[in-house]
Amino acid sequence: MTMSQEPLIMPAAETIAIGIETSCDETAVAVVRLNRDASGDILSNIIRSQWEQHRPFGGVVPEIAARAHMECIAEIAAEAISRSGIDPGRLDCVAATAGPGLIGGLLVGLTFAKGFALALGKPLVAVNHLEAHALTAGLTNGIAPPYLLLLVSGGHTQTVLVRGVGDYQRIGSTIDDALGEAFDKTAKILGLGFPGGPAVEAAAKPGDPRRFDFPRPMKGRPEPHFSFAGLKTAVRREAQRQAPLSSATVADLTASFEAAVCDSVTDRCRLAYEVAAAQASEMSSSDAPLPLVVAGGVAANTRLRQALQEFVGRMGTIVVFPPLALCTDNGAMIAWTGAQHLIRGQTSAHDVPARARWPLDDTAAPIIGKGRNGPKA
Repeated sequence: MTMSQEPLIMPAAETIAIGIETSCDETAVAVVRLNRDASGDILSNIIRSQWEQHRPFGGVVPEIAARAHMECIAEIAAEAISRSGIDPGRLDCVAATAGPGLIGGLLVGLTFAKGFALALGKPLVAVNHLEAHALTAGLTNGIAPPYLLLLVSGGHTQTVLVRGVGDYQRIGSTIDDALGEAFDKTAKILGLGFPGGPAVEAAAKPGDPRRFDFPRPMKGRPEPHFSFAGLKTAVRREAQRQAPLSSATVADLTASFEAAVCDSVTDRCRLAYEVAAAQASEMSSSDAPLPLVVAGGVAANTRLRQALQEFVGRMGTIVVFPPLALCTDNGAMIAWTGAQHLIRGQTSAHDVPARARWPLDDTAAPIIGKGRNGPKA
């Protein structure tokens, strides 16, 4: 299939969007300006996490998350507007995450956005949360498609060829656990607390990554998919064999887990990159190598960042990571994506539904089937 590169769209004027994100356990609102030269500025970015409310349960409780969003969404939106210095009437659109995510939280944010847009008489843009992660590099680093996206978060692990705004081709996905979920479950197994990603990284710093020879799931397989369930199980079994666990053993277990993750992810990225680079070469006459963009909460992991830096060095390309503050869910990426759709004339009706499942590439064939609600995101 021959593809053409999307032309860079230059806004006729500054476009200012407010973005509302409530898909999981962060209540986030931001105001972003899309400039006439296609660059972006974050005018405000307010994020309120719910870690303390969910910590006793070792994971996110959907009902608690939805209630927490409801209690603070208006306050956070007011703070975001105040810090931006922008009069609400100057906003050009109201963007909100409509999926995928926890349906209760999505309903809170999307319903608030609908009411706010109606009150202001402004367009509404319902945003796919995964697309917002995919386009963040344009806001923070000025990276334009095409590029290969590695999305690694609590709910998703995918490689996607980003061909343009609204134009995505999924290359690889996880057949079981997402990478962020594997970090959370490993932390729970080892009693490290919640959220698991930062807890595992902190515990692993003094550890020996060579002490435990954990499996590298899917490594060497010809299909570019991911799997982390077996790695999580291997950690549990080794922890049981080593019980009672000393702090040194926990450090070695987590360091060995991270080493296995890095080997597996870079191997999977190599296959995905070969596929994406071959297709991207048809989109542009440029000889510049295809960049790798990494997004999602696990993109904050230091050891994974180092491994991917080494990987792109071998591939002769570059890797772009979002700033740490924008790795996890945030309103800035939602506002930026909303502005991108607005300048293309793509807005949403006020009866647009929230969607617990919303694949970024809904034409991709499911890896191992699908449920009654259709393919997973």
